[in-house]
Amino acid sequence: MNYVLNRLLSMLLTLFLISIITFAVTNILPGDVALMIMGTQSNPEALAGMRQSLGLNDPLIVQYGHWISGMLTGHWGTSLVFKAAIGPLLLQKMTASGLIVLMSMLIALTGAVPLGVWAAIHRDRWQDTASSSAALFGVSLPDFFWGIVLILLFARTLGWLPSSGFVDPGTDLGGAIAHAFLPSLALGLGLMAHLTRMTRSTMVGIMEQEFIRVARAKGLRERAIIWRYGLANAIGPVMTIAGLQIGYLFGSIIVIESLFNYTGMGWLTYQALLNRDIPLIQATIFVIAAVVMLTNLVVDLLYVLVDPRIRLG
Repeated sequence: MNYVLNRLLSMLLTLFLISIITFAVTNILPGDVALMIMGTQSNPEALAGMRQSLGLNDPLIVQYGHWISGMLTGHWGTSLVFKAAIGPLLLQKMTASGLIVLMSMLIALTGAVPLGVWAAIHRDRWQDTASSSAALFGVSLPDFFWGIVLILLFARTLGWLPSSGFVDPGTDLGGAIAHAFLPSLALGLGLMAHLTRMTRSTMVGIMEQEFIRVARAKGLRERAIIWRYGLANAIGPVMTIAGLQIGYLFGSIIVIESLFNYTGMGWLTYQALLNRDIPLIQATIFVIAAVVMLTNLVVDLLYVLVDPRIRLG
């Protein structure tokens, strides 16, 4: 319990620092929020009144206080581009992106764990070389390259899956998965390469430890030794790295969602940056940072369930 409380306090402090940096950077960006709302044809008196009503004439410390208090109380303002309340808009887009992040993580773990174990138990043989080479190849190529290849192969050539668009999971779950699969696969391939290398290196270290030699001396089957004892001890560090990669996924998702025209959180962030929608930029960065940190905390707590030897204190 003390560990969780300390982590939550650390998260709050980090979010506070992120909010300061985000607010400072967005206020440096060129552009006039009042002018974006009123339009370029508005008269100076109307613009001055809008700036006054928005509090843009107040000192920056006062503006920050109004903004952060609104974020904490749920009054996140209105998007200048979409003309909609930011809170419900972010909830909708976070649900869409959450599907991609979840699917890409499942794809990555499903491929990375068997490949990493396969490479570790065939260390320094052709299987290890093939797996390591494939992982290096996957790490070396950017996510948008895989996205283009997948669009050309599965959407344009084979016609199996849609190349763009978004379907609400609450309306049509099958359609939502079909539209999210290619973006998830593009993200999952790069992540799978990282996790394969991590699984391989962790398993190599585990398989050289004393308790593995004792298990072999007792005559246990090699399959049971590998999966029941070796992987059971290696999965914890792999989970930790997978949790840390959530931030990587949210960073890459901006490019991938724009490429597939998938209207999730990444697409929304790109539109906010492209149109200098300051309130939306501030809210999206704050929410993404909070989700990444909360996910890492959940992964750390799951680590205790996977490895009972770990005690959080």
